[in-house]
Amino acid sequence: MDNSKAAAVDFVGHNESYLSSIKNDGPGLSIIEPSLRDAENGEEMIRRIISSYDIGTKLRHLRLRKKIALVDLGKHTGLSASMLSQLENGKLIPTLPTLARIATVFDVGLEFFFGEKRHKKNFSVIRAPERIRFPETPENPQPPYYFEVLAYGTTDKMISAYLADFPVTPAAGVREHQHEGSEFVHVLSGTLAINYQSNEHILEAGDSVYFDSSEPHSYLGKSQEAARAIIVTTPPRP
Repeated sequence: MDNSKAAAVDFVGHNESYLSSIKNDGPGLSIIEPSLRDAENGEEMIRRIISSYDIGTKLRHLRLRKKIALVDLGKHTGLSASMLSQLENGKLIPTLPTLARIATVFDVGLEFFFGEKRHKKNFSVIRAPERIRFPETPENPQPPYYFEVLAYGTTDKMISAYLADFPVTPAAGVREHQHEGSEFVHVLSGTLAINYQSNEHILEAGDSVYFDSSEPHSYLGKSQEAARAIIVTTPPRP
């Protein structure tokens, strides 16, 4: 499998390009459109991503360094002092037009607010409703698996983790794929077959496998009910 755009998102190699190319009129969107809309509009998720850049603190330091009061900054930007205060305290999520106004006053580019993130240990809680369920590919009417990015919206990840469901599908519909790095699969329920280097390996609930994912591999559910597994992928070694 592969590495959240995302993000995202990055379960299997070809899924990475799929996730980054979803369009409103794309094929198969009806499968994921409701959850995608809900997740992307989730204020908690958006706040978590934008807050990692610590824009409010950068704005405050910039304003104090120029010795400009909130009221005066408000006169120059057309924004109220109250709104600017809430932006500095992280209580409001700034829009790009708002940041553009502020950046113009201080003669800095927008990259000033996004160029560096605060030096803080990464800790991100992802709620179940925030996750999105994707089919293997949008055009496949009977995909061999569906997956959810478990750390959806988290930035600077060193690993990528997924919850995958493997319904029983014809072997003819299964495609091999490969991607740089390593992969770990732990089966939670059902029976899952992994084809690796032209050999089929059967995994039952509780079984795990770790392998070099640069070799061609594929998955096939073997139980009457969909098999379920946790997938963890790592980037290639430097």
